[in-house]
Amino acid sequence: MRLIVEALHSYHTTRRLSRAGLPRTSLMAAQAKALRHWLDHDLPQVAAFAGPPARLSDLPVMDKALLMASFADYNHPNITAEQVTGALAADCKVAGYTVGASTGTSGNRGYFVISDLERYRWLGALLAKAMAGLLWQAQRIAIILPQDTRLYSSARSVPHLQLRFFASTEGVDAWRDAIENYNPTVIVAAPKVLRYFVEGGLRLTPRRVFSAAETLDPVDRRVIEAGFNLTLGQIYMATEGLLGVTCAHGHLHLAEDSIAFEYEPVGDGLVSPLITSFRRQVQIMARYRMNDLLRLSDQPCPCGSPLQRVDEVVGRMDDCFDIRGVLVTPDVLRNAVLQADTRIVDFRVIQQPDGAIALLLPPELDSSVAETARTSVAHALTRLGVAPQVSVTRQPLPVDFSRKLRRVECRLPKDTRP
Repeated sequence: MRLIVEALHSYHTTRRLSRAGLPRTSLMAAQAKALRHWLDHDLPQVAAFAGPPARLSDLPVMDKALLMASFADYNHPNITAEQVTGALAADCKVAGYTVGASTGTSGNRGYFVISDLERYRWLGALLAKAMAGLLWQAQRIAIILPQDTRLYSSARSVPHLQLRFFASTEGVDAWRDAIENYNPTVIVAAPKVLRYFVEGGLRLTPRRVFSAAETLDPVDRRVIEAGFNLTLGQIYMATEGLLGVTCAHGHLHLAEDSIAFEYEPVGDGLVSPLITSFRRQVQIMARYRMNDLLRLSDQPCPCGSPLQRVDEVVGRMDDCFDIRGVLVTPDVLRNAVLQADTRIVDFRVIQQPDGAIALLLPPELDSSVAETARTSVAHALTRLGVAPQVSVTRQPLPVDFSRKLRRVECRLPKDTRP
């Protein structure tokens, strides 16, 4: 019963702090109060921190490498990375706590530890942001991600909700009949999976569809929204927690009701966030440097929420190209390809280990379209002051369900990057 009460409290707190018309000053005051309590009472419970700081900014910045090198020091049950590794092959439980891992997009996996109370706190927040207005009717939710966790299983305790997990790594054909028979009313999946549903003609009639787990490219959004005849939502979530969800107007809002965001400028109006998750008590995430690239909006949202609006999650720092010391962000390359010709609906841009740029396009495109796209990429780079070799190849671009789709990918050796 205590867990359900925690979920309900989280639901109502999240709704209250993100409601239309709430002044942003009121939101930030509530955040500051909760953050101060967390700094004083929760942060000192782990070995990594000697005591409460006077200000959040007094704490050092942490990142995945630091966390994983001293994992036990950042959670108060002192669970080690080795214990998490062992539990992932069993029941994902260590000493009564739930553990999990990222899929390792950047080549190394991140781990997390949460309590049952935190699982239900997360559930309440997610339902408030993504399912408000649907909870009073029976819903069938399909979660289609690379791996299941006990995070999602907590939703099964909510009345009227059915939830089924489908492993995207198995490929759609492995469970196509099962998901069509289930006929979910809500779908959460990576953009490549949702697009495959549309282009593969699956018989699905959801009421709400959310993109998750991968960067949402504009070319995929258009296909998915047209195929389902719905506005595509987005759940911005990582190992580090629930970072944001789109509102009814289709705009992504950061979860400032539970996370304090700081921003490091990257250039061209982009920022990379530092997050402090002040509602997590078991594993401490304080001034944790994310690898993501965000373009923040300076415009109010028609929904009226005081939460920071995000125009775009551009990609990850790992996807940036380094061309003779010039940092090229993924959106520059993606936009250069897509704006070259409207017939381009899929592509890959890869910086090879030797630094050369390879543009891959589907074989059905005319050679003239391919050359136009190559020229567009070359011109975009020239405007940044660099002129690397850009080659173009037309070849099949099959969907690989065993790994995250990265249309813009840097394959430079990590030890050669700045």
